[in-house]
Amino acid sequence: MSNTDKVFAGSIPKLYDEYLVPMIFAVYADDIARRVAARSPSVLLEIAAGTGAVTRAVAAALPRGVRYVATDLNEPMLAVAAQRQADDDRISWRQADASALPFDDAAFDVVCCQFGAMFFPDRVKAYGEVKRVLNGNGTFVFNVWDRIEDNVLTHEATVALEKLFPDDPPRFMARTPHGYHDKAVIRTDLERAGFRDISIETRAEISRAPSPEHVAIALCQGTPLRSEIEARDASKLQAATDIVAEAIRTRHGSGPIEGKIQAIVIEARR
Repeated sequence: MSNTDKVFAGSIPKLYDEYLVPMIFAVYADDIARRVAARSPSVLLEIAAGTGAVTRAVAAALPRGVRYVATDLNEPMLAVAAQRQADDDRISWRQADASALPFDDAAFDVVCCQFGAMFFPDRVKAYGEVKRVLNGNGTFVFNVWDRIEDNVLTHEATVALEKLFPDDPPRFMARTPHGYHDKAVIRTDLERAGFRDISIETRAEISRAPSPEHVAIALCQGTPLRSEIEARDASKLQAATDIVAEAIRTRHGSGPIEGKIQAIVIEARR
C-alpha cells in the first residue's frame, strides 16, 4: 500500500461523498444496515465510517435508545459525515485508528465497517481489536470489494489511465480498494484474530451514475487515485478525468451509466 492510499483530504472528502457514495456505496450501505438491524444491537460501533454512508443507513434502520459510535482515521472524512447526518443524539463521532480502538473490552454488541478493511495496514491486529471490543455474543459485519475485473466502471477507468501514463500507470484502485478479495485469506485473517463463526458471501449489484463525467470525477478526483495522478503530473488531473470519461462514454454511451459492481460481505462472531 502506498503512503497516499489512505489520505482522504483536501477536496477529496466532499467529492467522494457527492459523487462516489451514490454511485457505488449507497446500495451496499443499505445491505450493511439490514444486517446490523437484524442483530438488534443496543450499542454499536462503526469503524472506517468515511463520509457516513453506512452511518446514515444504519441510523435510519435502528430504533430510539440505541447508542451508536461512528469513527474514522481521517478527520476530514468524519467532518463531512457529521455535517451530512441529521441531528441525532444516538450518534457520537470520534477519530480513531481501527488498529488501536480507544474503547473498553466487550463494549459493543455489533461492530460494522464498510469498505475499510482493505486500508488496514495490519488486518489481523485490527480484527483483534474488533474482537476485543465486542461483547460475548457480538458480531462483526463488514464488506470489501471483490477483484477489480468484477467492478466494471472502476476497471475501465484503470485501463483508460494506462494510456495517459503508459510507463507508470496509477494502480491505486487495483492495489488497495480491490486488493483484498481472496476469501480464504479473509477467513484466515479473522481466524488468526480469534473469530470462529464466520460467513462470507459474494454480492453483486449495479452501479449507477447520471453521466460518464460523473463516473470520471468520482474515481479520479474523489479518491486517493487523485493523489496518485498528481504525483505523476499535477497538471494532468483534468486530462486524466477526461480520458476516463471518454472511455466510459465509448463503452456505455453519453447518458445515464450502469455497470456491475461486486463485493464480499462478511459476518463474524467472537
